[in-house]
Amino acid sequence: MMSYLKADEKMIMMDRMKENLKKFYFSNGGIADLFGTASNSTLQYLDGFLMRELERRDETRKSRIIRSAGFPTIKSLDDYCFKEVKMPPTLSLESMTDLSFIKDRHSLIMYGICGSGKTMLSICRGMKACSQGYKVKFHTLGQLAMRLSKARADGKLESCLNDLRNLDLLIIDEWGYCQLDKETAGLVFQVVADSYERKSLIVTTNLPFSEWGKIVSDEQLAAAIIDRIVHYGHLVDTGKVDWRLKQSPMNTQMTEIRM
Repeated sequence: MMSYLKADEKMIMMDRMKENLKKFYFSNGGIADLFGTASNSTLQYLDGFLMRELERRDETRKSRIIRSAGFPTIKSLDDYCFKEVKMPPTLSLESMTDLSFIKDRHSLIMYGICGSGKTMLSICRGMKACSQGYKVKFHTLGQLAMRLSKARADGKLESCLNDLRNLDLLIIDEWGYCQLDKETAGLVFQVVADSYERKSLIVTTNLPFSEWGKIVSDEQLAAAIIDRIVHYGHLVDTGKVDWRLKQSPMNTQMTEIRM
């Protein structure tokens, strides 16, 4: 049932409708014709219809962005325990959760033991970034290395690098679980260098910086990668609790086995 519209309410509704109709590429002439001939009840119905359709399209767009980001699973920050997380003095928890670091083109290094929640936290931040319209991609270091190596072999390296350059946030997970040859490490360095001052990175790792040279087989290259990540980077310590083990049904059994 349509409600009576006061003059100021009608003006607000028509301004909103005008903006929404332009999103569907209606001409100014067509909009003026609609406003000049349609009844109040018709305008109210169309106003609601346009808002619902734009909401549906926005949800579809967000779902598409999340799918294309390549997250291995869907995670919610509601399920995350911040009890063991230590934030650096350069970054507040609020700045991390509200994604201010992406707007500032800063990076996060999430450091902690296996199972401490690094990957989950990175996925939660990545999914929220997708919901806000940011272009995001999730790769493990191994996946990124394989993608770059294949692109080089196929003669499509520059196209691949451009795709990565156009992101707002690149998440590199499991930095420390595979070793790269010098040539592939050079390609990963190129991605990091391209990101410097242009977009945000989230890197999850269980290794201190002093051991990154083992990953890329070159201490100087490791130093160059670290230099570009840490300049506008913030170290988030996810702690020393293995939440996967702690929450596992086998936890009690494993304790008994060790005794």
